[in-house]
Amino acid sequence: MFEGQPKGLFALALANTGERFGYYTMLAVFALFLRANYGLSPALAGTIYSAFLMFVYFFPLFGGMLADKFGFGRMVTTGILIMFAGYVLLSVPLGGDSVALVVMLAALLLIGFGTGLFKGNLQVMVGDLYNDPQYKDKRDAGFSIFYMAINIGALFAPTAAIKIKEWAEQSLGYSSNDAYHFSFAVACASLILSIAIYYAFRSTFRHVEGQKGKEAGGSSASGNASAAAAEAPELSKEETKQRIVALCLVFAVVIFFWMAFHQNGLSLTYFADEFTAQSAQGLQAMCFNVWNLVAVIFIVYALFSLFQSKTGKGKAISALVIALALCFLCLSYDADGTIKVSAPIFQQFNPFYVVALTPVSMAIFGSLAAKGKEPSAPRKIAYGMIVAAVAYALMAFGSLGLPMPTSEIGPDGNPTAVHMADVTPNLLIGVYLVLTFGELLLSPMGISFVSKVAPPKYKGMMMGGWFVATAIGNQLVVVGGLLWGAVPLWLCWSVFMGVCLVAAVFMFAMMKRLERVC
Repeated sequence: MFEGQPKGLFALALANTGERFGYYTMLAVFALFLRANYGLSPALAGTIYSAFLMFVYFFPLFGGMLADKFGFGRMVTTGILIMFAGYVLLSVPLGGDSVALVVMLAALLLIGFGTGLFKGNLQVMVGDLYNDPQYKDKRDAGFSIFYMAINIGALFAPTAAIKIKEWAEQSLGYSSNDAYHFSFAVACASLILSIAIYYAFRSTFRHVEGQKGKEAGGSSASGNASAAAAEAPELSKEETKQRIVALCLVFAVVIFFWMAFHQNGLSLTYFADEFTAQSAQGLQAMCFNVWNLVAVIFIVYALFSLFQSKTGKGKAISALVIALALCFLCLSYDADGTIKVSAPIFQQFNPFYVVALTPVSMAIFGSLAAKGKEPSAPRKIAYGMIVAAVAYALMAFGSLGLPMPTSEIGPDGNPTAVHMADVTPNLLIGVYLVLTFGELLLSPMGISFVSKVAPPKYKGMMMGGWFVATAIGNQLVVVGGLLWGAVPLWLCWSVFMGVCLVAAVFMFAMMKRLERVC
């Protein structure tokens, strides 16, 4: 899985892991913070939440254009600095008045623009590592590893957000609303770590930073991937047009996936807060401890190593890791112990599944590739849309008979959501599993497809286009907030199921045109 990959991949992936940890720590509690701190309705909180996500994924279009002119490396560094300023503003507890709201919106704008400079350009650099012929066949696997690294950061984020908020309340005496800002401050520290990793290992990817002059002129001995791309024969106008059209068709489809998928921070979190049981015990309780999930991840990877290792020593080490992880899980089990379940913690399951299932996914597609039966990237994307539809079908079925969401005025004069039911946490745990299968089919493969198909002169812009499509999908996330409390829950989930199915049908209808450029 990790063999034969360019060294720069791991450095860029780790730099991204640090940034994503801070981002998802903030995002885990952001929608609940908007409702609690400013007394916003679910719809208005959803509007701000989705608008922020939209900007986070829209600004990479401009970040890509700037990088095509000034270099990817410069934009990545500039993006981190701008994001840092935004998170600092967001970390200051200013209360819930109009001034605090304006400062919060300004912070979101800085974070969105900084992410636009950082995120897309970092991924273009990852793609350019594979322009070197010796890594050509490792591109899809490399993006799967990169995507897995993103989710390692996201895995710990919900626990960090909850624990730091609780610490600020219990140890420092901050009010519940002010304590949220300590969760946001985590992002500042994570960005410092991210930039430290970036510059510490810069020598492994300097040749793909795309910067001009003396600095970019010093390429690596193993072959300059950027130079290889520059020396590639120029595409004809017709071929360039075909590739751009194919990419735009994919962009149109993924809009609806992100519209449905990113309900995890909005309507699915509302569901966790208002309809899901707020306690768990026994085996179910173990699922909410992030270290138990880490132990499971160790078991999965050690099992792969056990069967793939070619030496007795390697097999013995793998077996020891499995044994230690199982012992840890056994010691963690408490049949009678009951734990409190907070709504944001459910957001840890998606990144857990991504990290745990990535080697499984790669093994399956590797086996199919060896037999010449691996589906193309566009076909994987279409399958991912169908899987996402199945996830929301499960939510619709699990919500039959549940009452409409409601709220009451709390002692502070703000509306407070009322807990209406105690649906088993297994519903959301299972739905996140199914959504993750869809994500693994769509997201890393989509990014890989863009980096592979984009005309060389428009790589930055086309990667920006992928993020614009994601931005539009994220803006449509607001649909979940608008439907919450306005229609029965089963109908709310059915809307997302329907759009995913329609997008899948469209994708299959365009398949021949898409596969022609692969």
